[in-house]
Amino acid sequence: MPIPSKSDKLTPADASPGVLYAALAYTFWGLLPVFFKQLSGVNPFEVVAHRVLWSLVFLMLVLWRLRRWTWLRELVRRPRVFLTFGVSSLLLSVNWSVFVWAVQNTHVLDASLGYFILPLVNVAIGFVFLKERPRVGQWLAVAVAAAGVVWLTLQAGRLPWIALVLAATFGVYGLLRKLASLGPLEGLTLEALLLSPLAVAMLAWWAWHGQGALVQGDAVTLGWLLLAGPLTAIPLLLFAAGARRIPMATLGILQYISPSLQMLMGVWLYGESLGTARAIGFCVIWAGLLLYTLDSWRARPSPR
Repeated sequence: MPIPSKSDKLTPADASPGVLYAALAYTFWGLLPVFFKQLSGVNPFEVVAHRVLWSLVFLMLVLWRLRRWTWLRELVRRPRVFLTFGVSSLLLSVNWSVFVWAVQNTHVLDASLGYFILPLVNVAIGFVFLKERPRVGQWLAVAVAAAGVVWLTLQAGRLPWIALVLAATFGVYGLLRKLASLGPLEGLTLEALLLSPLAVAMLAWWAWHGQGALVQGDAVTLGWLLLAGPLTAIPLLLFAAGARRIPMATLGILQYISPSLQMLMGVWLYGESLGTARAIGFCVIWAGLLLYTLDSWRARPSPR
Protein backbone atom coordinates (compact mmCIF):
# COMPACT_ATOMS: atom_id res chain seq x y z
CA MET A 1 0.00 0.00 0.00
CA PRO A 2 1.51 3.38 -0.97
CA ILE A 3 2.57 5.76 1.77
CA PRO A 4 0.15 8.69 1.89
CA SER A 5 1.38 12.24 1.63
CA LYS A 6 0.68 14.83 4.30
CA SER A 7 -2.32 16.04 2.38
CA ASP A 8 -3.90 12.59 2.19
CA LYS A 9 -6.31 11.38 4.83
CA LEU A 10 -6.24 7.82 6.04
CA THR A 11 -9.71 6.33 6.27
CA PRO A 12 -10.50 3.91 9.12
CA ALA A 13 -10.25 1.04 6.62
CA ASP A 14 -6.75 2.15 5.54
CA ALA A 15 -5.57 2.47 9.12
CA SER A 16 -7.10 -0.81 10.18
CA PRO A 17 -4.89 -3.81 10.92
CA GLY A 18 -7.33 -5.74 8.74
CA VAL A 19 -5.23 -4.91 5.69
CA LEU A 20 -2.22 -6.53 7.35
CA TYR A 21 -4.20 -9.61 8.42
CA ALA A 22 -5.65 -10.17 4.94
CA ALA A 23 -2.31 -9.54 3.21
CA LEU A 24 -0.61 -12.08 5.49
CA ALA A 25 -3.33 -14.65 4.75
CA TYR A 26 -2.95 -14.26 0.99
CA THR A 27 0.84 -14.35 1.31
CA PHE A 28 0.56 -17.64 3.22
CA TRP A 29 -1.63 -19.09 0.48
CA GLY A 30 0.65 -17.75 -2.24
CA LEU A 31 3.67 -19.51 -0.72
CA LEU A 32 1.92 -22.88 -0.31
CA PRO A 33 3.60 -24.35 -3.43
CA VAL A 34 6.92 -24.20 -1.54
CA PHE A 35 5.39 -26.37 1.18
CA PHE A 36 3.81 -28.91 -1.15
CA LYS A 37 6.99 -29.19 -3.22
CA GLN A 38 8.64 -30.65 -0.12
CA LEU A 39 6.09 -33.46 -0.32
CA SER A 40 6.55 -34.29 -4.00
CA GLY A 41 7.27 -37.92 -3.13
CA VAL A 42 3.96 -38.35 -1.29
CA ASN A 43 0.71 -39.23 -3.06
CA PRO A 44 -1.35 -36.01 -3.32
CA PHE A 45 -4.42 -37.76 -1.88
CA GLU A 46 -2.34 -38.84 1.09
CA VAL A 47 -1.13 -35.25 1.52
CA VAL A 48 -4.76 -34.09 1.61
CA ALA A 49 -5.66 -36.82 4.13
CA HIS A 50 -2.87 -35.66 6.44
CA ARG A 51 -3.93 -32.05 5.88
CA VAL A 52 -7.46 -32.91 7.01
CA LEU A 53 -6.37 -34.77 10.15
CA TRP A 54 -3.71 -32.37 11.38
CA SER A 55 -5.94 -29.40 10.60
CA LEU A 56 -8.61 -31.01 12.76
CA VAL A 57 -6.14 -31.47 15.62
CA PHE A 58 -4.97 -27.87 15.36
CA LEU A 59 -8.51 -26.47 15.12
CA MET A 60 -9.63 -28.50 18.13
CA LEU A 61 -6.76 -27.02 20.14
CA VAL A 62 -7.82 -23.53 19.07
CA LEU A 63 -11.46 -24.20 20.02
CA TRP A 64 -10.35 -25.62 23.36
CA ARG A 65 -8.26 -22.51 24.02
CA LEU A 66 -11.18 -20.23 23.09
CA ARG A 67 -13.77 -22.45 24.84
CA ARG A 68 -16.10 -22.37 21.85
CA TRP A 69 -18.02 -25.65 21.95
CA THR A 70 -21.68 -24.63 22.16
CA TRP A 71 -22.09 -24.75 18.37
CA LEU A 72 -21.40 -28.51 18.40
CA ARG A 73 -24.41 -29.17 20.65
CA GLU A 74 -26.65 -27.01 18.47
CA LEU A 75 -25.72 -29.00 15.33
CA VAL A 76 -27.71 -32.01 16.54
CA ARG A 77 -30.93 -30.06 15.98
CA ARG A 78 -29.89 -28.72 12.55
CA PRO A 79 -29.44 -31.59 10.05
CA ARG A 80 -29.42 -29.21 7.06
CA VAL A 81 -26.16 -27.76 8.35
CA PHE A 82 -24.57 -31.22 8.07
CA LEU A 83 -25.80 -31.53 4.49
CA THR A 84 -24.44 -28.10 3.50
CA PHE A 85 -21.08 -28.70 5.08
CA GLY A 86 -20.94 -32.22 3.69
CA VAL A 87 -21.07 -30.76 0.18
CA SER A 88 -18.63 -27.95 1.03
CA SER A 89 -16.17 -30.43 2.54
CA LEU A 90 -16.22 -32.52 -0.65
CA LEU A 91 -15.59 -29.41 -2.76
CA LEU A 92 -12.74 -28.41 -0.47
CA SER A 93 -11.16 -31.87 -0.71
CA VAL A 94 -11.34 -31.77 -4.53
CA ASN A 95 -9.83 -28.28 -4.55
CA TRP A 96 -6.99 -29.30 -2.25
CA SER A 97 -6.29 -32.52 -4.18
CA VAL A 98 -6.11 -30.79 -7.56
CA PHE A 99 -3.92 -28.00 -6.16
CA VAL A 100 -1.46 -30.42 -4.54
CA TRP A 101 -1.33 -32.55 -7.69
CA ALA A 102 -0.72 -29.44 -9.82
CA VAL A 103 2.15 -28.25 -7.63
CA GLN A 104 3.77 -31.69 -7.50
CA ASN A 105 3.52 -32.09 -11.29
CA THR A 106 4.94 -28.68 -12.32
CA HIS A 107 1.58 -26.99 -13.02
CA VAL A 108 1.97 -24.09 -10.59
CA LEU A 109 1.17 -21.61 -13.39
CA ASP A 110 -2.10 -23.41 -14.15
CA ALA A 111 -2.97 -23.34 -10.45
CA SER A 112 -2.27 -19.61 -10.23
CA LEU A 113 -4.49 -19.02 -13.26
CA GLY A 114 -7.39 -20.64 -11.39
CA TYR A 115 -7.15 -18.14 -8.56
CA PHE A 116 -6.69 -15.24 -10.97
CA ILE A 117 -10.06 -15.97 -12.56
CA LEU A 118 -11.79 -16.85 -9.27
CA PRO A 119 -13.12 -13.30 -8.61
CA LEU A 120 -14.78 -13.31 -12.02
CA VAL A 121 -16.24 -16.77 -11.42
CA ASN A 122 -17.68 -15.36 -8.19
CA VAL A 123 -19.45 -12.64 -10.19
CA ALA A 124 -21.13 -15.29 -12.36
CA ILE A 125 -22.04 -17.43 -9.32
CA GLY A 126 -23.58 -14.43 -7.60
CA PHE A 127 -25.68 -13.70 -10.69
CA VAL A 128 -26.96 -17.28 -11.05
CA PHE A 129 -27.50 -18.30 -7.43
CA LEU A 130 -27.84 -15.09 -5.39
CA LYS A 131 -29.83 -13.05 -7.92
CA GLU A 132 -27.14 -10.38 -7.81
CA ARG A 133 -27.07 -7.93 -10.68
CA PRO A 134 -23.46 -7.26 -11.67
CA ARG A 135 -22.61 -3.84 -13.02
CA VAL A 136 -21.71 -3.32 -16.67
CA GLY A 137 -18.04 -3.04 -15.75
CA GLN A 138 -18.15 -6.40 -13.99
CA TRP A 139 -19.79 -8.10 -16.96
CA LEU A 140 -17.15 -6.57 -19.24
CA ALA A 141 -14.42 -7.91 -16.94
CA VAL A 142 -15.96 -11.41 -17.05
CA ALA A 143 -16.19 -11.28 -20.86
CA VAL A 144 -12.54 -10.21 -21.24
CA ALA A 145 -11.33 -12.92 -18.86
CA ALA A 146 -13.45 -15.53 -20.67
CA ALA A 147 -11.77 -14.47 -23.92
CA GLY A 148 -8.41 -15.12 -22.26
CA VAL A 149 -9.52 -18.61 -21.21
CA VAL A 150 -10.73 -19.33 -24.76
CA TRP A 151 -7.37 -18.15 -26.12
CA LEU A 152 -5.46 -20.44 -23.74
CA THR A 153 -7.74 -23.33 -24.72
CA LEU A 154 -7.16 -22.80 -28.44
CA GLN A 155 -3.39 -22.48 -28.00
CA ALA A 156 -3.07 -25.59 -25.82
CA GLY A 157 -5.65 -27.62 -27.72
CA ARG A 158 -7.45 -28.45 -24.48
CA LEU A 159 -9.31 -26.74 -21.69
CA PRO A 160 -7.14 -25.37 -18.84
CA TRP A 161 -8.88 -27.89 -16.60
CA ILE A 162 -6.69 -27.34 -13.54
CA ALA A 163 -7.50 -23.63 -13.44
CA LEU A 164 -11.19 -24.17 -14.15
CA VAL A 165 -11.59 -26.92 -11.52
CA LEU A 166 -9.81 -24.83 -8.88
CA ALA A 167 -11.86 -21.73 -9.67
CA ALA A 168 -15.19 -23.59 -9.90
CA THR A 169 -14.77 -25.70 -6.75
CA PHE A 170 -13.59 -22.80 -4.61
CA GLY A 171 -16.22 -20.49 -6.09
CA VAL A 172 -19.09 -22.85 -5.21
CA TYR A 173 -17.41 -23.59 -1.88
CA GLY A 174 -17.41 -19.87 -1.13
CA LEU A 175 -21.10 -19.67 -2.04
CA LEU A 176 -21.98 -22.47 0.39
CA ARG A 177 -19.90 -20.91 3.15
CA LYS A 178 -21.51 -17.53 2.51
CA LEU A 179 -24.95 -19.06 3.02
CA ALA A 180 -23.93 -21.25 5.97
CA SER A 181 -24.60 -20.23 9.56
CA LEU A 182 -21.23 -21.22 11.04
CA GLY A 183 -18.21 -18.94 11.25
CA PRO A 184 -14.85 -19.66 9.55
CA LEU A 185 -13.29 -21.47 12.52
CA GLU A 186 -16.33 -23.58 13.35
CA GLY A 187 -17.10 -24.26 9.69
CA LEU A 188 -13.61 -25.50 8.85
CA THR A 189 -13.65 -27.67 11.99
CA LEU A 190 -16.92 -29.29 10.94
CA GLU A 191 -15.58 -29.88 7.42
CA ALA A 192 -12.48 -31.53 8.85
CA LEU A 193 -14.66 -33.65 11.14
CA LEU A 194 -16.78 -34.81 8.20
CA LEU A 195 -13.72 -35.63 6.09
CA SER A 196 -11.70 -37.25 8.88
CA PRO A 197 -13.31 -40.75 8.69
CA LEU A 198 -12.40 -40.98 5.00
CA ALA A 199 -8.91 -39.60 5.69
CA VAL A 200 -8.32 -42.14 8.48
CA ALA A 201 -9.60 -44.99 6.30
CA MET A 202 -7.29 -44.02 3.43
CA LEU A 203 -4.22 -43.71 5.66
CA ALA A 204 -5.04 -47.01 7.38
CA TRP A 205 -5.41 -48.74 4.01
CA TRP A 206 -2.03 -47.52 2.80
CA ALA A 207 -0.35 -48.42 6.10
CA TRP A 208 -1.94 -51.92 6.07
CA HIS A 209 -0.41 -52.51 2.64
CA GLY A 210 2.98 -51.18 3.67
CA GLN A 211 2.61 -47.99 1.69
CA GLY A 212 2.35 -44.29 2.48
CA ALA A 213 4.42 -41.82 4.44
CA LEU A 214 3.37 -43.23 7.81
CA VAL A 215 5.16 -46.48 6.94
CA GLN A 216 7.81 -45.48 4.42
CA GLY A 217 8.36 -41.80 5.18
CA ASP A 218 11.32 -40.43 7.12
CA ALA A 219 11.17 -38.01 10.03
CA VAL A 220 11.53 -34.96 7.77
CA THR A 221 8.58 -35.97 5.60
CA LEU A 222 6.42 -36.67 8.63
CA GLY A 223 7.38 -33.28 10.04
CA TRP A 224 6.25 -31.54 6.84
CA LEU A 225 2.95 -33.43 6.98
CA LEU A 226 2.39 -32.35 10.60
CA LEU A 227 2.84 -28.74 9.52
CA ALA A 228 -0.15 -29.08 7.20
CA GLY A 229 -2.46 -28.47 10.15
CA PRO A 230 -1.34 -24.99 11.21
CA LEU A 231 -0.53 -24.00 7.62
CA THR A 232 -4.15 -24.69 6.73
CA ALA A 233 -5.82 -23.06 9.73
CA ILE A 234 -3.66 -20.00 10.43
CA PRO A 235 -4.22 -18.27 7.03
CA LEU A 236 -7.96 -18.86 7.37
CA LEU A 237 -8.03 -17.24 10.80
CA LEU A 238 -5.99 -14.28 9.51
CA PHE A 239 -8.32 -13.96 6.54
CA ALA A 240 -11.41 -14.00 8.77
CA ALA A 241 -9.89 -11.31 10.99
CA GLY A 242 -9.02 -9.15 7.99
CA ALA A 243 -12.30 -9.61 6.12
CA ARG A 244 -14.27 -8.24 9.09
CA ARG A 245 -12.24 -5.04 9.15
CA ILE A 246 -11.83 -3.88 5.54
CA PRO A 247 -14.16 -3.21 2.58
CA MET A 248 -14.76 -5.92 -0.01
CA ALA A 249 -13.12 -3.77 -2.69
CA THR A 250 -9.88 -3.70 -0.69
CA LEU A 251 -10.16 -7.42 -0.03
CA GLY A 252 -10.69 -8.06 -3.73
CA ILE A 253 -7.44 -6.33 -4.63
CA LEU A 254 -5.42 -8.02 -1.89
CA GLN A 255 -6.52 -11.47 -3.08
CA TYR A 256 -4.31 -11.09 -6.16
CA ILE A 257 -1.28 -11.45 -3.87
CA SER A 258 -1.75 -15.22 -3.74
CA PRO A 259 -1.88 -16.12 -7.47
CA SER A 260 0.77 -13.49 -8.26
CA LEU A 261 3.23 -15.16 -5.88
CA GLN A 262 2.34 -18.57 -7.29
CA MET A 263 2.88 -17.38 -10.86
CA LEU A 264 6.26 -15.83 -10.02
CA MET A 265 7.38 -19.02 -8.26
CA GLY A 266 6.20 -21.17 -11.15
CA VAL A 267 8.29 -19.19 -13.63
CA TRP A 268 11.35 -18.09 -11.63
CA LEU A 269 11.67 -20.74 -8.91
CA TYR A 270 10.42 -23.90 -10.61
CA GLY A 271 11.31 -23.09 -14.22
CA GLU A 272 7.87 -23.56 -15.76
CA SER A 273 7.58 -22.21 -19.29
CA LEU A 274 5.28 -19.24 -19.83
CA GLY A 275 5.75 -18.80 -23.59
CA THR A 276 4.47 -15.99 -25.77
CA ALA A 277 1.05 -17.50 -26.54
CA ARG A 278 0.44 -18.38 -22.92
CA ALA A 279 1.62 -14.95 -21.79
CA ILE A 280 -0.93 -13.33 -24.12
CA GLY A 281 -3.71 -15.36 -22.51
CA PHE A 282 -2.56 -14.34 -19.02
CA CYS A 283 -2.39 -10.69 -20.10
CA VAL A 284 -5.95 -10.80 -21.43
CA ILE A 285 -7.15 -12.27 -18.13
CA TRP A 286 -5.19 -9.65 -16.20
CA ALA A 287 -6.92 -6.98 -18.30
CA GLY A 288 -10.24 -8.42 -17.14
CA LEU A 289 -9.03 -8.34 -13.55
CA LEU A 290 -7.93 -4.73 -13.98
CA LEU A 291 -11.40 -3.78 -15.26
CA TYR A 292 -12.97 -5.64 -12.35
CA THR A 293 -10.72 -3.87 -9.82
CA LEU A 294 -11.31 -0.42 -11.29
CA ASP A 295 -15.06 -0.99 -11.31
CA SER A 296 -14.98 -2.16 -7.68
CA TRP A 297 -13.06 0.91 -6.58
CA ARG A 298 -15.30 3.22 -8.54
CA ALA A 299 -18.40 1.72 -6.93
CA ARG A 300 -17.04 1.64 -3.39
CA PRO A 301 -18.95 3.75 -0.85
CA SER A 302 -17.41 7.08 0.08
CA PRO A 303 -15.73 7.12 3.52
CA ARG A 304 -17.64 8.96 6.17
